[in-house]
Amino acid sequence: MTAELSRPDVPPTAHGAVRDRLSLLVGDPVPTGSEMPAANVFAAGCASRVVLDHVTSKWGVLVIVALTETSLRWGELRRGIEGISEKMLAQTLRTLEADGLVHRDAQPTIPPRVDYSLTDRGHELAGHLLPLVRWVGVNAGDIVGGN
Repeated sequence: MTAELSRPDVPPTAHGAVRDRLSLLVGDPVPTGSEMPAANVFAAGCASRVVLDHVTSKWGVLVIVALTETSLRWGELRRGIEGISEKMLAQTLRTLEADGLVHRDAQPTIPPRVDYSLTDRGHELAGHLLPLVRWVGVNAGDIVGGN
């Protein structure tokens, strides 16, 4: 979040004007029902950069999409997302859980059972990611093939 958004009386610099114009592409300066300005994803120090890194990583996107319709156990995710290592799956799940996008439900059984599901915010995000993933699936062959 930038101070420039909360101080409209300060004339923007040339760099600030470009960044402010770009920020208008992604949303309202103050989201409805909020007193805080929306994060300016184009500002270098913005916290949104961390969130973007987490949710748009290759594995983050695939985990979120995999959990869209149902909860899955760790092994089901590992088998369903081909190519993900155990280390990357564990790291991705921890990150998405810490971000409040994935819920981890550990049941005290023997053997232990852990289910992963999307939170309400995770489902909201999945609704935005699914069209992107579908678009990528439709166009990947042409893009990678150079067409």
